Amino acid sequence: MGGRYRLQERIGSGSMGSVHRAVDQLLGREVAVKLIASLARTEEERSRNEAEAKVLSQLNHHSLITLFDAGTEVSPSGTSIVWLAMELVQGSDLSRRLSKGTLPPRQVAYLAYDLAIGLDYMHRGGIVHRDIKPANILLFDYREDETRLRAKLTDFGVAQMAGDPSPQGDEFTGTAGFMSPEQVRSEPAGPPSDVYSLGLVLLRCLTGERAFPGMAVESALARLFRGPVIPDSVGPEWAGVLEAMTALEPGDRPSAHEVSEVMQDLTRAGRGRRSTEAFEDPDRVRAAEELGPTVEAEGDPALDRITALTSRLLGVPVAAVSIVGADRVWTVSGSGTRRGSAAAQESLCPVTVREDTPFIVDDVQHDLRTAADPLVVASPGFGFYAGVPLRNAEGLALGTLCVMDRAARSLTGDQEATLRDLAALAADILQLRQDVRDARDTAGYVPAEPAVAD
Repeated sequence: MGGRYRLQERIGSGSMGSVHRAVDQLLGREVAVKLIASLARTEEERSRNEAEAKVLSQLNHHSLITLFDAGTEVSPSGTSIVWLAMELVQGSDLSRRLSKGTLPPRQVAYLAYDLAIGLDYMHRGGIVHRDIKPANILLFDYREDETRLRAKLTDFGVAQMAGDPSPQGDEFTGTAGFMSPEQVRSEPAGPPSDVYSLGLVLLRCLTGERAFPGMAVESALARLFRGPVIPDSVGPEWAGVLEAMTALEPGDRPSAHEVSEVMQDLTRAGRGRRSTEAFEDPDRVRAAEELGPTVEAEGDPALDRITALTSRLLGVPVAAVSIVGADRVWTVSGSGTRRGSAAAQESLCPVTVREDTPFIVDDVQHDLRTAADPLVVASPGFGFYAGVPLRNAEGLALGTLCVMDRAARSLTGDQEATLRDLAALAADILQLRQDVRDARDTAGYVPAEPAVAD
């Protein structure tokens, strides 16, 4: 296709076309190529077939599938084939994953957060997806434990600009099991329609059951008269947000941005409390402020090797080990940055040492935990941050091993594990530095009557 993409096996199909694994022969990389065939013969008909490419070309967000290239080919018989070359996500879709059973609530919250910020980005750009369903949600780096579940939204074949007074003719604009009431009534579907459909997807993830079972017509009509049944087993926090997302009236539903805010809180459920007390602990502050200036001034080749290795393994431009005091942060080793100190408000490290677990922010400019941070506000080119607290033998979080990137991105489960392992090594080195310092202090103490060996 396009004189450059060699098609391989088919990896997906639907009413709008089929998707194949393919090789980009120019760049030597694997991609996904979607083929949409029709009998369109006029320019107007072909323009409608190219609608998905036009929608995707306007989108650039890590929670949405990325379009690389597109084109149209017409066979001698007049059949028009629209092809879309997109990023190939190495993983399953949510529909296949749910065939194995439900997802843990925290995993659902992670998934919902990714999708909600992606939808918020789309909606702010005036685009409505209109077909949110498990089969259109791609998962990657999924593992059978409590590691971070990540998702991308795909298949924009029936997307349209918000505010368009009419759907695309009389074409089908959704999937019966996850359509909003306004879609069932063939009314214009705005951003609240996507929020409703996402609510049904999340309910399916938590319960393992479709909210509106039955044949397509029966399933679609049922939601005109009632909301979905939300069992008590999902818990009060989930019940509240799901009821709001699936309200019958579009105006009663939260925005995608508001959903993402709620999911931020739900991702913390079961992760343990934040260790704010440890951050304010005077013993922690004293130990950090004794260690930080010394290591920053002297440097440490072992820490330098760790930050260089971290940068290389995770493919990030900046990796650093920092010590966090009461109002100062000392960068004691860095790859892509220099040693030095700065005020605490000019770093995300103070936030990291408050955490019991790694502090990972895929998009610092839009994540509510960081968007208002002075460092982020002053750094429009700052996109991604991940940090792990470095604890000493007493369990005090003296500093962090962190990585940063200019663009928003994600860490896979393996990458997060690698960051944890390297942080443990960095913590061991800092502990050795502290032990040596303590030993020197002890050796330098001379008693009034020193013992003399025979």
